[in-house]
Formats: sequence, structure tokens, C-alpha cells
Amino acid sequence: MHSLSLLPMQLNYKNIDVYYEDHGQGDVVVLIHGFLENTSMWNHLASQVSSSYRVVSIDLLGHGKTGNLGYIHTMQEMAESVLYILEHLQIKSYILIGHSMGGYVALALAKINPKAVHGLCLMNSTYHSDDSERKALREKAIEAVRKNYDLVVKTSVTNLFAPESKDLYSDDIAFVINEALKTSVQGYVAAQRGMINRENQFEFLKDLKSEKLIIIGSKDPVVDGERIILETVETSINCKTLPLGHMSHIENKSENTYIILQFIENIYS
Repeated sequence: MHSLSLLPMQLNYKNIDVYYEDHGQGDVVVLIHGFLENTSMWNHLASQVSSSYRVVSIDLLGHGKTGNLGYIHTMQEMAESVLYILEHLQIKSYILIGHSMGGYVALALAKINPKAVHGLCLMNSTYHSDDSERKALREKAIEAVRKNYDLVVKTSVTNLFAPESKDLYSDDIAFVINEALKTSVQGYVAAQRGMINRENQFEFLKDLKSEKLIIIGSKDPVVDGERIILETVETSINCKTLPLGHMSHIENKSENTYIILQFIENIYS
């Protein structure tokens, strides 16, 4: 029965537990969540994709049910933990779909093992590194969470949505906040530090020999979609724009799902 394949799993990695889900059969799609998220963000998409493909999703270091390795989790370290799961499952090739920070991790994983990647989708994510202003904002957030973690998390999650989404998707926002608050302060800080230190991956992505897609929210407050569109015009990177904020899997659920399913089917057909 299909429900049996949804059993959650944990694997010991460097003396911590890494949580993952593995369901469906066939060609593999790896779903990588964003900052303050976990595998639960993929519930809808995973159910759609796993009817035709094998779907693996992983709680990144310091998130969900996965432990912390330290007080900085670089994107490469997160990618290595994902690769450890994939190797354990004897998966040798896949499509990567990463939301927000998960896109940075997907890029890092593709850099480690580019020949394994059939396709790479950055969903509300970017290949850009942080500029000085963004780094400063992250440092301020790190200081703020030490004083009032709940408030910082609730505010930052709510602000990811377009203004018109905040009433329309209030129940979804409450769910996202509840899941985000499961992240420890250490996990929060370690991920922020890792994002501060990441490198610009535009040249790598441009040269990557696989199908490439960036899903942009036209009202995304943290990803400069207009800049990405301009920079990718004469490249093999395809861009799709949706009308709302940073949380396309909620704010534009049906359109986002359709775009991703088409991306997968075009590669695996």
C-alpha cells in the first residue's frame, strides 16, 4: 500500500540523527526545504510527485527532527548531509528542487556531484551570495533571537508572504510559524551563519549541464527576481514568475505544483 512507503526514517550522521522521508517509486526527485522549514513544507508537492516518481525529502542540519553539528552549518555541510542520505539509499542520480535556503543547499550539492543532477530547480531562491546589507540583517537577526526568539520567528515568517496573502493564507501562515518554532536557537544561528558565508554560484549554475529552472515570486521580499531575469536572458537557465511572495508553494500552490511537475516530466519523459 502507498501509505507504507511514507514511513519516516532517521539515519545517524556524525553522531546526530538526520530525518528523511522516502516515498514513491521510479526516477528520483529530491526536495530540500528552506530556512526554518522542514519536510512538512513538501506535504502537498510530495504527494503529487510521488504518484509517478520516487521522492526523497530531508530535514536539514538543525531543522525539524535533525540535530545540530555546531554553531555554523555551511551550505556545503548541509549538502553533504543530504548526499549521505542519498548514498545510503543507493540513489545515484536525481532532480533537485530547493526552496529558499534549500536552493543554496541544492546548488552546493550539485557542485559536489554535478553529473548526478538531471535537473535543478531554485524555488524562490537565488544563486546570488548575500550583499553587505543582507549580511548585516542576518547579524541583527542573530542578536535578536537571543532576546525574543518567538517574536523574531513569527515576524520573519509572516513577512515572507505578499501583503495580500496574509489574511488569505492565515491558517497556512500559522502552520509555517508552528513548524518554524520547532527549530532550535542553535539551528537558527548555525543556518544564518552558513548563509552569510555562502558564495555566488551564478557561473557554476550557468555552466551546469542539466535542466535549470528558477521560480520567482513577483512580490518576493528577499529574492531579487527582476535582477535574476535580466542576468539569465542569454543563458540556459529558465525562469518562471508567479504573482505573489516568497512562499509559492502556499501562495501559488496549484501554479507552482504544475510548473514543477512539468519540469520533472520534461526531464524524465
